[in-house]
Amino acid sequence: MPMNFASTPSSTSPARWVKGASRSLAATRIFDLRGVDYRHPVRGTQREFVVIDAPDWVNVLALTACGRLVMVNQFRYGMDDFSWEIPGGVIERGEDPVAAGLRELQEETGYVGNSARLLGSVNPNPAIMNNRCHLVLVENVVLTTEQTWDSDEEIEVLSLPVDEAYAWAQSGRITHSLVLNALLLFSPVWAERKQARHA
Repeated sequence: MPMNFASTPSSTSPARWVKGASRSLAATRIFDLRGVDYRHPVRGTQREFVVIDAPDWVNVLALTACGRLVMVNQFRYGMDDFSWEIPGGVIERGEDPVAAGLRELQEETGYVGNSARLLGSVNPNPAIMNNRCHLVLVENVVLTTEQTWDSDEEIEVLSLPVDEAYAWAQSGRITHSLVLNALLLFSPVWAERKQARHA
């Protein structure tokens, strides 16, 4: 008979390791690689862990008044292929995540909106990364300005009905994990909008 893990209580909580010194292993244009010492408070085990020290990011759910999401398609060097995503990028030091989202949206797509708010924040990969990704909803967006890409950017822009974007996520056409996080957090908002329209 299979175990029901959801109802099986944990016997003990894991211990919080104690952080020690850190040192730079490598510095790149987009992140620093650091070796960080940690010690287990009970076992006394001590070792160096590799941590990617990266700036925070922002991803933007840009919603038009007629219920379409602004999507971007671009070549991604890590996966060596094209990726359908929502607009996003690096948050500058000291920059507000919502302001960064509005900036990245305009730069990548030419869309601007009159209402923006933070839906939530996630840890992209807490096993090896120390940054956060902030997920911003911008509503009533319209295409009004020119795109201002970075020198290595080349972006296809498409506005897609929200339900079709969810179908893309379900089918595996959208594979970027942070975009899937954003769609998850947006799901109750979209369900409420649909219910209000049909009330």
